[in-house]
Amino acid sequence: MKKINLAITGGLGRMGQQIINSSKKDRNFKIISITENKILNKKISGFKLQINSKNVFKNAQVIIDFSTPKCTLEILKIASLLKKKVVIGTTGFSKKEENLIKKYSRKIPILKAGNMSLGVNLLMYLTEISSKSLGKNYLSKVFEAHHKYKKDHPSGTALMLGQGIATGKNKNFNKLIGKKYLNKVFFPYGKSGKINFNSKRQGDIIGEHEVIFSNGKERIALNHYAFDRALFSEGAFAAARWIINKRPGLYSMRDLLNFKWTISKNLRLLLKY
Repeated sequence: MKKINLAITGGLGRMGQQIINSSKKDRNFKIISITENKILNKKISGFKLQINSKNVFKNAQVIIDFSTPKCTLEILKIASLLKKKVVIGTTGFSKKEENLIKKYSRKIPILKAGNMSLGVNLLMYLTEISSKSLGKNYLSKVFEAHHKYKKDHPSGTALMLGQGIATGKNKNFNKLIGKKYLNKVFFPYGKSGKINFNSKRQGDIIGEHEVIFSNGKERIALNHYAFDRALFSEGAFAAARWIINKRPGLYSMRDLLNFKWTISKNLRLLLKY
C-alpha cells in the first residue's frame, strides 16, 4: 500500500508531538511537513517548522490539525484552495467558527471530532441511548478533567457528550447548555433540563469524562478515562485513512465507526428480559 502524505499542524503542541512520534511506528503514513503558527528556527523529528502556506501543504494528501481555532480556519482556507482533505482535532470553536467549518466542508472533505478516541465515541453513543431511554424525569450533567495547560473549558469532548444528551432527548443542544464551572469539588444538576458542566484543570491528566443522570432516587454514570495519549493519534490516523477517498462534506468519528442508531430495537430487547 502506498503511503499517505501527511502535513501536521500544531507541531509543538502535545497532540502534534504525539502524532509525530506515533507516525514513526505506522507504515501507512509519511509526514512531509510540520507547521506552527509562528516562525521558529527549530526542527522537530528532522523537520524544520514552517508556517501554514500553499507551498507547505501542496504535496500533502491529508492535513491533520491539532492547533487553535484561529489557526484551523487559516488552514481550511488554504486547504479549500488546494482541495486537500483535513482531519480536525482542535476544540474550542465559537458558533460562528463552526459555521465557517461547515462552509469549507462544501468544498473539501473534513472530519472533525472533539475526541479521536474509539472509547469516547462509543461513550457518546451510549450517552444518546441512555438519555433517550431515561426520559425527561432524569437530570444530567457532565464532568471532565484535563492537564493544567488546557485552555478551553468545557472540553470539546464534554460538549460532544452534552450534544449526545440533547440528541437523545431530541432537543436543541444550544438551548440545553447550563452553567459552566471550573475546578468545583461538587456541582449541581441544571434546572429545567439544562446540562451543567464542570471542568478540572490539574497536573498532567490526559483526559477524564463522566456523564451523570439522576432522578433523585438513583444515579447512573457513564465514564471514560484516557491513560495514553497515543489512543488519540491512533484515532487521527484512522480518520486520515478513512477520509482519503471521501467526497466533500463534514464528517465525524461516528461516520468512520459506522455506529447505527438502534435505540428502539435495543429497548425492546432490554424490556424482553
